[in-house]
Amino acid sequence: MSVQARPKRLSVTQIQSRKGGDKIVCLTAYTSSVARLLDREVDLLLVGDSLAMTVYGFDSTLPIGLDTMIAHGAAVVRLPESALIVVDLPFGSYQASPTDAFRAAARVLAETGCTAVKLEGGEEMAETVAFLSARGVPVMGHVGLTPQAVHALGGYRSRGHAPDERDKITRDGIAIAEAGAFSLVIEGVAESLARELTAAVAVPTIGIGGSPACDGQILVVDDMLGLFTEFTPKFVKRYRRLGDEIRAAAREYAEEAAGPLPGSPAHLFGAAAPKRGREVTAGLAESGQAGPPELRAVTLNLI
Repeated sequence: MSVQARPKRLSVTQIQSRKGGDKIVCLTAYTSSVARLLDREVDLLLVGDSLAMTVYGFDSTLPIGLDTMIAHGAAVVRLPESALIVVDLPFGSYQASPTDAFRAAARVLAETGCTAVKLEGGEEMAETVAFLSARGVPVMGHVGLTPQAVHALGGYRSRGHAPDERDKITRDGIAIAEAGAFSLVIEGVAESLARELTAAVAVPTIGIGGSPACDGQILVVDDMLGLFTEFTPKFVKRYRRLGDEIRAAAREYAEEAAGPLPGSPAHLFGAAAPKRGREVTAGLAESGQAGPPELRAVTLNLI
């Protein structure tokens, strides 16, 4: 009996080796079922704290806690076989100190089975990235538009257009890469800045509203599928409009469920196979029963 080998997940070192080579394809995922569908199409799945907005309906990523991220991380890890899986460290779980960050990251790795964690921030977080990396925790960095700092940044606006801000984001990215991050997300910045920062660091960069020159790209899966429609960032391309499809399917179901004969024998336990229309009509005629109007309507539809 032959045994099919289980495919191996991509590793951190394999992702690192893609610097300047084949593009790294990434998407977010928050559930087992979606992660399984995405697995063979992407290199990396991120369990992003964006689930605060897409799954739980908050207006920012800030309310989500560590336990919730761990629950979703474990769900995403459960079914995929090949994609490397990264889980976001949520706001408040790592900023206070490197020790706090290690405790949070250790829980995430141990309780979810993921490969790496992601954290936001620049020069101020370099010590933490180095602390985690030295203790065996693979870290993905995140600079530019950092959603956990949305209030300090004055909203979800693109960054890196003014010279001072551009210089700061460049220093941030270089500091995080040199501290030991295995990759770097660059979000919502001027295209030329993302391109220059990609050239300036030795680790792969993952763009989201960055530049085609980045070593990889990521989108929030609900955005690219047209499920999250509260607002659409400029950098999002909608590859499908599943929100419209879901509404249409729900409308069709509601019309049938509220109708005179909801369901059909094909979806009922123990129901006899339906007769052809003429057989039903003949049977009613022989018994002298015309049948109620709704049954007559069904008979006509079966002919």
